[in-house]
Amino acid sequence: MIVRAPATSANLGPGFDCAGVALDLWNELELDHGPAGRVSVEIEGEGADELPADDSNLVVRAYSLLASPRGVRFRLRNRIPLERGLGSSAAAIALGLAAARRDETPEELLAHGLRLEPHADNLAPALVGGVCLTWEGRIARVADRLPLRAVLVVPGERTRTDEARSRLPDRVPHDDAAFTVARALLLGTAIGAGDAALMGAALVDRLHEPYRPSELLAAIRAELPAGAAGATLSGSGPTVVVWATDAETCAAELRRRFPEHAVSAVAVATRGALGEPS
Repeated sequence: MIVRAPATSANLGPGFDCAGVALDLWNELELDHGPAGRVSVEIEGEGADELPADDSNLVVRAYSLLASPRGVRFRLRNRIPLERGLGSSAAAIALGLAAARRDETPEELLAHGLRLEPHADNLAPALVGGVCLTWEGRIARVADRLPLRAVLVVPGERTRTDEARSRLPDRVPHDDAAFTVARALLLGTAIGAGDAALMGAALVDRLHEPYRPSELLAAIRAELPAGAAGATLSGSGPTVVVWATDAETCAAELRRRFPEHAVSAVAVATRGALGEPS
């Protein structure tokens, strides 16, 4: 059995803890018969020299929620960078759940996965693909694509989600909450209508991005590259997503301006670890 799970970008600016999109960048799991009574884990690519190669691996832990991993060989081919705000943990959980799945629904799998990591906005699109909204354990796959293309600017440094989240305040000013609600409504309308101009207007947030300061995000927003409509922090960062009408022109300029970072234009992944949407 071979299962693939996509990278994801959560929040999309004002869609904090709710909106997420699957991206065309994939981790892969191949399952085979392994040593009797034992768990075998092999890892290639991202994290090969640091992720655990035993039953504490997140893929194996997710698989174990639904089936015994004993006697199974897990071969992982990782392409999603670790701790860069691109949902590498969600992809790992989605791989394990999809590989062990019997007849569970996506929302049942989401509930299982949230026992390992409480980030539904990443896990939902990793499971079902496309653009998703999540709330109270539910998934709404609202679109196959977005009206703007994503250009990823991926720094070398890492961000731990729990540390970034600890910087968020318990309360925010009423003006900031109202501002972000308005932009979230614009974002939802833009996705539903496929309206690039509305999406560009929506890509500002006051609930989480101000408390996760990013010099890279500030520099890009101060001088948007040609073909760009806006930029957001991917999850808790450090990756920045530049949203563009002309992704190739935008990416070329970003490579010139930020040669120390990895820059790539990526499409929305229309499927997730569970395969094509029904």
